[in-house]
Amino acid sequence: MRIASLAALVTFSLTLSGCHSAYVEATVSNRTASPISLVEVAYPSASFGTQNLAPGADFHYRFKVLGSGAMKLTYTDTAHQEHVTPGPTLNEGAEGILTILITPTAIQWQPAPTLKAIPTPTP
Repeated sequence: MRIASLAALVTFSLTLSGCHSAYVEATVSNRTASPISLVEVAYPSASFGTQNLAPGADFHYRFKVLGSGAMKLTYTDTAHQEHVTPGPTLNEGAEGILTILITPTAIQWQPAPTLKAIPTPTP
C-alpha cells in the first residue's frame, strides 16, 4: 500500500513539473478619455483583439508565441482614424507579462523583465 502511494506521489510530482507551457499574459489598456474600437494586437503567427474598449478599460488575453517576429497594435479612434503602432519583437517561447497602454499622447509597450522580448526601434 505504501509503495503504491509513493509511486502515485512521484508520478503526480513529475507530471506537474513537466507541464509548464510558456505564454504571454497581455493587457491592452485604454487610458484616453474616448472609447476606441477595432483593437487588434498582431504577434508572430496570430493576433487577438476586441471590438470596443471603453475609456479606462482593460482587455486581457493570454497567448503562446510560435515563431519570432514583431508585434503591432492597430485601433480606430472616435474620429474613425486608424492608428498602427509597431511593438517589440518576440522570440518563440517568450513568456511573461506585457502591458500595452494607449494614452492620449503615445502607445507604451511595457514588457516585464522576464518577457523575452527585443524592443523595436521607434521610427
